[in-house]
Amino acid sequence: MTTATSPPESPRQLKEKITHVRSLPTALRWIPGAVTVVLMAMTLDYLFNLGWLRFVTGLETQFYYAVVALLLPLVYLLWPALPSRQHLPVPWYDYLLSAVTLIVGGYFVYHAESILERGWAFAAPDTAILASYAWWLLIVEAARRAGGWPIAVIVATFSLYPLVADIVPGPIQAFPSTLEETAMYHTMSTESIMGVPLQAFAGLVIGFLVFGVVLQKSGGGKFFIDLAFALLGHVRGGPAKVSIFSSGLMGSMSGSVISNVLTTGVLSIPAMRRIGMGRSFAGGVEACASTGGVLMPPVMGATAFVMAMFLDVPYAAVALAAVIPSILYFLGLFIQIDAYAARHDIQGLPAAELPSIAQTLKQGWYFIFVFALLVWMLLVMQREAVAPFYATALLLVLNQFSRRNRWGLRELGESLSSAAKLFAELIAILAGVGMLVGALSMTGLSGTIANDFIHIAGGSVPLLLIMGALTSFVLGIGMTVTAAYIFLAVALAPALIQGGGLDPMAVHMFILYWGMLSFITPPVALGAFAAATVAGARPMATGLQAMRLGSVIYFIPFLFVLNPALIMQGEAWQIGLVFVQAVIGIVLFASAMQGYLIGVGRLGIGALHEIPARGLVLVAGLLFALPGGGMVPLSQFELLGSAMAALLPAVLLARWSQRHAGPRMAKMAPPVDS
Repeated sequence: MTTATSPPESPRQLKEKITHVRSLPTALRWIPGAVTVVLMAMTLDYLFNLGWLRFVTGLETQFYYAVVALLLPLVYLLWPALPSRQHLPVPWYDYLLSAVTLIVGGYFVYHAESILERGWAFAAPDTAILASYAWWLLIVEAARRAGGWPIAVIVATFSLYPLVADIVPGPIQAFPSTLEETAMYHTMSTESIMGVPLQAFAGLVIGFLVFGVVLQKSGGGKFFIDLAFALLGHVRGGPAKVSIFSSGLMGSMSGSVISNVLTTGVLSIPAMRRIGMGRSFAGGVEACASTGGVLMPPVMGATAFVMAMFLDVPYAAVALAAVIPSILYFLGLFIQIDAYAARHDIQGLPAAELPSIAQTLKQGWYFIFVFALLVWMLLVMQREAVAPFYATALLLVLNQFSRRNRWGLRELGESLSSAAKLFAELIAILAGVGMLVGALSMTGLSGTIANDFIHIAGGSVPLLLIMGALTSFVLGIGMTVTAAYIFLAVALAPALIQGGGLDPMAVHMFILYWGMLSFITPPVALGAFAAATVAGARPMATGLQAMRLGSVIYFIPFLFVLNPALIMQGEAWQIGLVFVQAVIGIVLFASAMQGYLIGVGRLGIGALHEIPARGLVLVAGLLFALPGGGMVPLSQFELLGSAMAALLPAVLLARWSQRHAGPRMAKMAPPVDS
């Protein structure tokens, strides 16, 4: 926590502190940037079929091996064996592990053709088997360093599962394999380490990560924040609403909750504090806004690209499906902030202190232009693999014409280094999670576990959904969202689709949303804890505030699973109707959470009136948003009637309470926390 006597930490320092990344010796600081340059050259050669680097991009699997072999050694240089050693020099054994990782990875790159043509995944020479054992161990350790102990334990346990699959009890019993067979399958088949997660990363994610880094380093983050302040800074609770706008846009680009908090939060949180909002509330707002940014199209982070590959649909289909749920989430957050500001009489910033809209657009118009190009190439041309590279190239060219944001060698080096850290972290986690998927595939469990889930739930679709929500949430606590999603996409999604007859896109989005909840839900709440670091607030208090502010996200997934019209599946009139109903329901729900309804005011004065009024409005909101028919035993008309029956008494009670409150109607002072 920053004290009054210590200088504030920069976003880069805060991020390294939270992610435990260490600094390399001066003589070696060129390595991450050089790795990014080589990776970009390989990726461009592979995607555009240039043929310049055919010795590593000639085969698809060879390219995948080359990506892992290039990035995985960085993990051992950048992440210490223990977080407490973050500030110590890189020890000799990490240099050795990095070198061994590069050599073993190079072995697989060199022999990629033999692995494919001679079927080494099932019968390999002794040298390849030894290399497989080493690769297996190195990936588990890299996943531990980059992703933490929980993901390492889960990956290690599941990767060993084929060895004991015949002796485990109950429904998870399956076909066993020997240690050699397991090692060969993990490292040399296209179903494990080289499976869907890594394929999505190499084919789609790299370009978008580069675009996000370039956008941030070229001043895009500051532009979106300035634009948000110019548009919303003066309104009631303005800086908190600015956080929604800026974090939503930047989170959509960066795809990382933590990066988003540490980019936009360093400006939005102090501004929220200036107008009287408490530290934990300000941190909670930023955590929720940054979490929502990762769920917001057009770029939703690595998980959405993996989802597109699992569903075998264009990424544009995933982005389109996410539009309405993300609007509903940000609407709920916006209404809660507005209600909080109105209830506590918190105004915006003085107009004289805010940037000019015209001046802001004049200085950064090209960011919007590049953003529009990216969306057009994604949704209209459906060129998701190459779209970010075109957008990045255009952004770099236009940025050099800006005297304010023009890059020099220092900015170029910082951008390349930042990108390398993102790549290395993600590749370690995805390679590890690939073995989890590979174990299920190798044992045949991925084809039968869906039936086991259906049997456990007794064929009840609501129970399956609740099981899915809880499992997603628990796994999201111990694993990254991408890792949790991949596991559940293999194990649980088929059960919900086959057993419940639910829409596949809705099921996969359901899993994604519930996996994201761990960022704002204690006891882990990584997004909230990062925001607490910036705000100087108590982590748990910030997590509880974030959980309350983002509470609408806990039931939005159930809405679009019950009615896929909310993810653009259906006729235009159906989509419009359920969207309007959901908007009304979200507004009422969010208002009840803060005890203030637009057009009505305070929902009761004093606990005797406030508790029943807020409870009735909460129920009305849920009934309005809930789609009728199907699994819901009430029709749409009956739900709307019930919602009005709950809402009208609540409004009348609130009005009566306001008229009879007398002096107690004075605005509440905002809570102040240290």
